[in-house]
Amino acid sequence: MNFTLKVWRQRSPNAKGQIETYEAQDIPADASFLEMLDIVNERIVEGGGEPIHFDHDCREGICGMCSLTINGIPHGKDSGITTCQLHMRKFSDGDTIFIEPFRARAFPILRDLVVDRSAFDRIIAAGGFISVRTGSAVEANSLPVPKDDADASFDAAACIGCGACVAACKNASAMLFVGAKAAHLNLLPQGKPEKDRRALAMVRQMDAEGFGNCTNQYECEAVCPKSISATVIAKLNRDYTVASVKEAVC
Repeated sequence: MNFTLKVWRQRSPNAKGQIETYEAQDIPADASFLEMLDIVNERIVEGGGEPIHFDHDCREGICGMCSLTINGIPHGKDSGITTCQLHMRKFSDGDTIFIEPFRARAFPILRDLVVDRSAFDRIIAAGGFISVRTGSAVEANSLPVPKDDADASFDAAACIGCGACVAACKNASAMLFVGAKAAHLNLLPQGKPEKDRRALAMVRQMDAEGFGNCTNQYECEAVCPKSISATVIAKLNRDYTVASVKEAVC
């Protein structure tokens, strides 16, 4: 298969970027999108050029590092997958493909298609943990958890922190990410004692990082590679409102 790639190139955070054109020829239909970029990079290097810089790690849809906007859609047009799970057979021979980094003020570009998503790490550090001593593992049935709560917590915990939700949102909101990270702890008995502190700390850190507000248009849910529901945003709003009222009264 043959493609024309329109790739965002930017040498450093403060450099001016631009779209450059590359020909991707004789690409196997079963190659993943990242494997296609590997092939293109090998040919660029052989020609004495600078390879296209992009993030990757596990290449199994687990780590969330492969954050690319493909033809205007984070991770590409298929739903429920990361970039590394997108295969070239999903495109037509001869297609022109635009490849850009995730765009958000809170995700500054480091080089080419690589962005700094450490803002997510700081949000987690602000409140995404349980600080009480848990001791050794206890009998699983000694602390009953309603099945609906357990299922919802596991679904929220599936978030891999890739940032597609931010890249898809016109406001660059991180509410789906923060909602998922807060919900998977707030729904469980072990996380409830610090639920109020957690909601306040994570939302305030999110605001401090420069993410935008949620306007409930669900782009985030549509592009999430783990299909996390936007209901976690509603839960975060409720938790934050309750915590804010309690803080004001106390």
